[in-house]
Amino acid sequence: MQLRQLFMGIFFFCLSTLSMAEKINIAAAADLKFAMDEIVTQFKKGNPADEVEVIYGSSGKIYTQIQQAAPYDLYFSADISYPEKLEAAGLTAGLTKPYAFGRIVLWSPKAQLDATKLRLEDITRADISRIAIANPKHAPYGKRAEEALRSKNLWHQVEPKLVYGENIAQTAQFVQTGNAQVGIIALSLALSDELSKQGGYWLIPESLHSPLKQGFVITKRAETNQAAKKFSDYMSSAEARKIMVRYGFTLPDAVTAQ
Repeated sequence: MQLRQLFMGIFFFCLSTLSMAEKINIAAAADLKFAMDEIVTQFKKGNPADEVEVIYGSSGKIYTQIQQAAPYDLYFSADISYPEKLEAAGLTAGLTKPYAFGRIVLWSPKAQLDATKLRLEDITRADISRIAIANPKHAPYGKRAEEALRSKNLWHQVEPKLVYGENIAQTAQFVQTGNAQVGIIALSLALSDELSKQGGYWLIPESLHSPLKQGFVITKRAETNQAAKKFSDYMSSAEARKIMVRYGFTLPDAVTAQ
């Protein structure tokens, strides 16, 4: 009888654990690809029952999708204004939280150019015929790339050479595959194992563009999703913060302290 009770206790414990497990659908800006993958891995170690799926894309397009009731529980945007607009429209389950400031860089594969020796002015050279940036219409990194080029009065000179990625990850792929000789991409991508082994970068001065302040929010759909709340809280953990810094992101409190 005692053995039977023991097995029944284990059975109901496992059943209750499964019932508490939840799925989180995260929509994230493409600059987070490598950092977020690591953060999810670490989160899963402490929450093995919860299922986490991440979709990466341009912040502007994800914003539109959420307006149209896309099934996302958390939204990480490279431009904090997008989740703030969702919050103002009553489409979130709480306040928008800033999580990082991003940076843009010139990047190229070693086989084509040495980007560490380039400056923005150099991309006007005749031997550089294709330059990749993210589409400024809906990708925050593309918008900052345009701002930087305009700040140096280079936009009209290089515009005929530009090829546009749907998001910053696709922009980097254009350069990786030789469809562009150089690109203006996210520092977080340039620091990844994949890209850092292939090429080098030059950090574009922050003074040339508006800040890439980034933020995330829990959507209205996930108002009762406890796993989404746990993941939101985990972004403030030492483990998550360490990963973000390793990929070149500046944390909001670090900027405030300056």
